[in-house]
Amino acid sequence: MVGSNPEVNHPVAASIMKNAIRRGTKLILIDPYEQPLARLATVHLQLRPGTDVQLLSAMTKLVIAEGLYDSKFVDDRLEGFDELVQRVEAYTPDVAARICGVSAEAIVEAARLFAKAPAAMCFWGMGASQHVHGADNIRATIAFALVCGQIGRSGTGLHPLRGQNNVQGSCDAGLLPHYFPGYRTLDDAVQRSLFETLWKTQIPIGSGLSVVEIMDAAKAGKMKGLYVVGGNPA
Repeated sequence: MVGSNPEVNHPVAASIMKNAIRRGTKLILIDPYEQPLARLATVHLQLRPGTDVQLLSAMTKLVIAEGLYDSKFVDDRLEGFDELVQRVEAYTPDVAARICGVSAEAIVEAARLFAKAPAAMCFWGMGASQHVHGADNIRATIAFALVCGQIGRSGTGLHPLRGQNNVQGSCDAGLLPHYFPGYRTLDDAVQRSLFETLWKTQIPIGSGLSVVEIMDAAKAGKMKGLYVVGGNPA
């Protein structure tokens, strides 16, 4: 669990998680915050804010160095593994410990626990993604799970916990600047024709504006109007 506080943001899911922990499931919690789930965590890596990439890089390096990664999964399914090995080379547990403010022993324990598990899954939240290095935080989390082969089987996988109610549903429905509903791309002529027929209107070519770009356009006087429902973009 990276940068998420489900007891506050996802209480129903948190109940399921706590019941699983009481049945013996192990929790690795990566979060600077002493949140309620910390008391149930097998390992709580209470890192300095902003050092997620270094921590996860050290965990990735360790499982590769100790041969705990899923070599068959890597060979069959992944691209760029050699480049990843080079990128994490400098991040030993000791180096990460100095940067992140957690013990090298805890980093090693967490990495081995995840890699050796018969099935393990990754959750992350907006504490990791809504950050100046948010994309890198998530890429590092995904890379770690992939090299361990913890995806594509029952009880494994990558699970972003969305920040507000129905963020996932609104994305699925096409409320993104570069997708039609169902994540069909705007530059696909077949999809454009389909939706123009369905919606009985001509669809402008090119992507729309992101939330940040909308704010910039409003400030520049280029935005005619903004319809906000159940949210606060500010």
